[in-house]
Amino acid sequence: MLILECPYCGVKAEETELSPGYEAHLKRYGPGASDDEFESYMFARKNPKGVHFERWRHVYGCGKWFLAARCTATLEVFGTYPAQTSAPPPDLIEAIKAKRPGWEGYK
Repeated sequence: MLILECPYCGVKAEETELSPGYEAHLKRYGPGASDDEFESYMFARKNPKGVHFERWRHVYGCGKWFLAARCTATLEVFGTYPAQTSAPPPDLIEAIKAKRPGWEGYK
């Protein structure tokens, strides 16, 4: 079972207490966006095998959204961080690189 720590309330919650919000750090386009930009935002997802950055909501806890880095192949969780963060924290990137030496990094 996937266990994530909420960075707001500090609770280590099982995935049954959480709700997935799918891929994190997506570029959202405003009202003046082209049809192609809007379609890309709505439907195009990376869905990689390996390290992935995701949005989660602590539904049966504090109710807040947060972001997590985990491996989609092994379910290993590298860490969580606040949803207002525009890119993964440097210490989290270093932790991932330490465990996955060949990892190309956050893009």
